[in-house]
Amino acid sequence: MLTGVKSESRKFLILRAARSPLIRLIFLGLVLGFAFQGTRGLWSPDEGRYVGGALQMLDSGNYLAPAYSSDRPNFSKPPMTYWIIAAAIKIFGRNTWAARAPYAAAFVFTLWLLHAIGAQLIPQRPWLPGVIYACALFPFLTANIVSTDVFLTLFEAAAMLGFLRWAFAQGEPGRRYLLLMWLGFGLAFLTKGPPGLIPLLAVLPFVVVRDGWKGLRAIFHAPGLAVFSVIGLFWFAVVMLRYPWLPHYFAHREIYQRLFTGAQRRHPGAFGWAAVYVPTLVLGSLPWWPLLKRELRAVFKTDKWSRWGRERSIELFLALWLFVPLVVFCLSQSRLPLYILPLFIPLSLIAALALRDTFDLGTTRQRFWLFAWIIVLLAAKACVGYLLHPVEDNRLSARQLAALTEKASYSSLVFVEDTAFDYDVEEQTPWGLRLYMNKPVYGVAWRLPEGPAEVCRALRVRPALLVIDRAIGPAEVNAALARCRVRNVIRSGSWRTNALELVQG
Repeated sequence: MLTGVKSESRKFLILRAARSPLIRLIFLGLVLGFAFQGTRGLWSPDEGRYVGGALQMLDSGNYLAPAYSSDRPNFSKPPMTYWIIAAAIKIFGRNTWAARAPYAAAFVFTLWLLHAIGAQLIPQRPWLPGVIYACALFPFLTANIVSTDVFLTLFEAAAMLGFLRWAFAQGEPGRRYLLLMWLGFGLAFLTKGPPGLIPLLAVLPFVVVRDGWKGLRAIFHAPGLAVFSVIGLFWFAVVMLRYPWLPHYFAHREIYQRLFTGAQRRHPGAFGWAAVYVPTLVLGSLPWWPLLKRELRAVFKTDKWSRWGRERSIELFLALWLFVPLVVFCLSQSRLPLYILPLFIPLSLIAALALRDTFDLGTTRQRFWLFAWIIVLLAAKACVGYLLHPVEDNRLSARQLAALTEKASYSSLVFVEDTAFDYDVEEQTPWGLRLYMNKPVYGVAWRLPEGPAEVCRALRVRPALLVIDRAIGPAEVNAALARCRVRNVIRSGSWRTNALELVQG
């Protein structure tokens, strides 16, 4: 009898959990995030670069300094992304699914945080912001892309959950929520550096408008700053002490060049932002913005902003959270669609506030259309994974190279690029081959004065397969190889019109 009662009790708890909006939201995230997650190979340049850097950490044991290979450090981003990917590969093995799994998991955790924010702002429908974010086209697609921005979005969402719980708490605000805010910003800073703090550009003016300058003293309290310093700044302090040239590198390349120059060739110019961010926002927010045309028009009316300012309302803060960072991204001369992924958090919250009285999954019609859209999303993800294989696909490249060199034995791959810029090497070398061929990958800027010497350094791991840019004559490279004390070079055909040479001794 007692066993039967316990069994019935378990069934009741399971059914109750299944009816929980949060559990259903998490289940939706698991389906959208993990479905077909390992079907698409790594695409150059970014996906191969991050996974290759994580493998370099695993193979070398150096988890402090991110690197492309043993002779090419990569401090363009802090190490958090590499650490997470390396941990996943260590647990699940060297495969594409393991490399992408943390992104699906981050997607699910972001939905959980949105539910927590929704409970604060829309208690009658706390699940709505998460549903909007999960089913919006751009956040869904990015859950399958290896980058820094998915993790950045997660950590910024955690930081803003802390701020919102503190700023809009009923009664006395809890200081523990400020600890959560600074913890989130610390993790965001360790993921992408200064861009992780961009939401503060919305937080600080809102606090000043609402509470006056004294409100800033509450935000910048000592325990929170201590948490941020330990998590966000400690790594920077250590590596700058070990590599004295890093302060100039961070200030010049990662801040000055990105903000004020087009050196990285990422849609610079007066209107480059329009070509990148307008389509991302318009197409990426489907299917929701057509339902919100009236509300979106109202946002730009001056009387609406005046009322929000008088009331110091949540709508004012969400508008600041969306538009102030967007202006910063537009002014910056380095622009990519993924940069504005974090803005889909306030966008989802704004949409949820506008739809809270009209969007009801209790109606058959709305359930049907949402289910149909989810099927469309999953079908699109499956098609990209199984049918789309561009030249940037590192798994495809690995198969081609393996077929061309199936009778050869080599321990490393060295790509010799026809350029005098290190940035071109970083962008053009298929670093993701390291995952599929289990060999270190090196990239060399041949036109630099030290280019031939870099080839010699890369050839320390022999035998090696040289992939020589088609614009460089193999004879030109072979003449330099004589200075590397290379005695045996075998021409092994070509790959995508690039010469292949096997260096054996």
